[in-house]
Amino acid sequence: MRSRTLAREAALKGLYQLDLRSSVPDPELDELLERECQQQRDAQDYARVLIKGTRKHVTAIDREISQVAENWDLGRMAAIDRNVLRMAIFEMLHREDIPPAVAINEAVTIAKKYSTKDSGGFVNGILDQIKNRLAARGALAAKTDPREPAA
Repeated sequence: MRSRTLAREAALKGLYQLDLRSSVPDPELDELLERECQQQRDAQDYARVLIKGTRKHVTAIDREISQVAENWDLGRMAAIDRNVLRMAIFEMLHREDIPPAVAINEAVTIAKKYSTKDSGGFVNGILDQIKNRLAARGALAAKTDPREPAA
């Protein structure tokens, strides 16, 4: 498994815990990342970036989701789907080294793996709408040049 994919899966598990419990002690989060990232330091580091960045910007990220998720209250979404969306939107908004297509593809793959059979389509639909809205506003942080290396 690629390092960034491993990091995203580990970050999802951390975000899920934080979403349900609102506070997880740092040592417990560190233990989770060490276990999930199989001692791959770069994956652990990127997972931390994803968790901290997503948590820091969660209010703005949730606003983006709410604007496109018609008839879906964030609290009613499956916790896995909600956190997959948050993580991918964080990457689209704040990670210049991650093309939007990569963030979306990874999110869809993770949603299919960890959530329901319908989650992949749901996540893809929401993220595609958000990507289009962000692009129209000039708010995408990620590179869009297909010649640039993918993450």
